[in-house]
Amino acid sequence: MGATIDWLRTTTPGLLVLCGLAIAVLLIAIIKVKLEPFVALLLTGLLLALAAGLPIAQIVGTPLKAGESLLETGFGGILGHIAVIIGLGTVLGAILERSGGADVLTDKLLKMFGEKGAPVAMGLLGLIFGIPVFFDIGIFVLAPLVYVAAKRGGRSLVLYAMPMLAGLSMTHAFLPPHPGPVALGGLLGVSLGWLILMGFVCGIPGFIAAGIVWGTYIGKRVQVSVPEEFVPLEPEPEPESSGGSGGTAVITKSPPSVALIGGIIAIPLVLILGATFGYQLLDKDSTLLQVLTFFGTPAVALLITVLVAFYLLGIRRGSTVQELSTITAESLKPVGMVLLVVGAGAFFGKVISATGIGTALADTMSAAGLPIIVLAYLISCGLRIAQGSATVAIVTTGGIVAPLVAEQGYSQMSIALIAMAIAAGSIILSHVNDGGFWIIAKYFNMTVKQTLQTWTVLETILSVVSFAVAALLFSIV
Repeated sequence: MGATIDWLRTTTPGLLVLCGLAIAVLLIAIIKVKLEPFVALLLTGLLLALAAGLPIAQIVGTPLKAGESLLETGFGGILGHIAVIIGLGTVLGAILERSGGADVLTDKLLKMFGEKGAPVAMGLLGLIFGIPVFFDIGIFVLAPLVYVAAKRGGRSLVLYAMPMLAGLSMTHAFLPPHPGPVALGGLLGVSLGWLILMGFVCGIPGFIAAGIVWGTYIGKRVQVSVPEEFVPLEPEPEPESSGGSGGTAVITKSPPSVALIGGIIAIPLVLILGATFGYQLLDKDSTLLQVLTFFGTPAVALLITVLVAFYLLGIRRGSTVQELSTITAESLKPVGMVLLVVGAGAFFGKVISATGIGTALADTMSAAGLPIIVLAYLISCGLRIAQGSATVAIVTTGGIVAPLVAEQGYSQMSIALIAMAIAAGSIILSHVNDGGFWIIAKYFNMTVKQTLQTWTVLETILSVVSFAVAALLFSIV
């Protein structure tokens, strides 16, 4: 018995079995037993940590100090990043909805592309917005538009959400200024210009295959309704504003212009993009960079946007502060469970990472003697599947293959293609140890089974197709 336990805890095959069993138990608890995902994730994470032989102090800390434990850093690490962003993004979405702004913008897109082309419009929206903003921010800002499109079209939310998510995921994985590609530029010694060029060349075919082709196919087969708590309310014609004393607050004046809504949505994008490129172009001690960094921090940028929306879509159109406060409070009600599930998912991923399976898997693959672009892809895939974070998979794989790349004297284009292979591997098979999996499940009203059927397959298609393009080009050049 002791030998078996040692094998499970200390060998790569044993760790694979242990983590595989933990994921199986988690899926059974959620899908079959119907246990609430937050409870299931927390319970399975703790059981896995104990089974892997991690020290109790590492898992939960001590009675006097728990701040560095897996439990607190797992929850706190991701919630410290997304809690404020989710809250502000949700409030912004509510203001856009209640003012009629989301309807106006969606109507414009539907007129441009038609009802049949609405999923394509959502995909392009995700692709464009995803360039300057992080994946999760893009979801929080664009989700209300997807809800409106699904409600107006009367079809499954999946049909509209998948193309948008594919656009956001592609830009997050393959294009600077996102952290993974930028880190690869430094690790592999390749210019951001080549990364941007190869990111589009490799990522666009993957986006089309995963977002448009697969999204259209699966969107007709998995039926998901818009979550009731997020359904945009139809504005009443009279009076000009209502909801101050009871019921749901609705901004009911005539809908705002598309230009105004587009300008408000552009505010956080411009601020964040300004900070990103300012960091690349300006002296690190310059006052201008400090200003751009402050206002371009996602939380600050979204706060500014919310305040602007309060004024332009609320106060200036006759709403009171009390009515805006009511809208804010109502919109934040469903956020609590989203945060808990995402935090628990991050804790589960942190435990898997702490078992050492990612490092063991990478060491085994690097000794296999595969072509470097295939090796880079497989290591990145293994790390992604094992611990859930795309950025961690990218950075870790980049560090492993960087010495091999330096030895071969590859051209900038070839190195950029290796970087794309790493990026492609980092998004494969998103599942229960990925915080993004739970954000998508909750925001788009899907069960775990439906999320695996739709989002997990989408990410895998995006990964495989993009890698295939990179490998083909690498073999040519």
